[in-house]
Amino acid sequence: MPNYEGSLDAVFQALADPTRRDMVERLIRGPLSVSKLAQPLEMSLPAVMQHLQVLEACGLVRSEKVGRVRTCHIEPAGLRTAEGWIGRQRTEWEQRLDRLGEHLSEERGPSGQGSAEQGSTS
Repeated sequence: MPNYEGSLDAVFQALADPTRRDMVERLIRGPLSVSKLAQPLEMSLPAVMQHLQVLEACGLVRSEKVGRVRTCHIEPAGLRTAEGWIGRQRTEWEQRLDRLGEHLSEERGPSGQGSAEQGSTS
């Protein structure tokens, strides 16, 4: 599964940058031209284009040029890569926490007291 891991690494590396996360969040709401995407950012258009290249390279964003306007769109499959990995980690931890809860309940016994407390006298 090296391709999957490589793409997952690229997605997380791309999302590690706050500017790129902002771009992704805005593109989730709908397609934007590069100039609209760059508007609120305090950086040059070439810097914005570099961020977009990173997002496109990892599969989070795609763009198309019609005439002189380049429009960017979110790529849901790219987000699903990260979402799938995070979901599997969440499931694993939920199962571990459930087992821990069951173990702690067994230790307390039916009266709700810990095993150390059960042996002591009042």
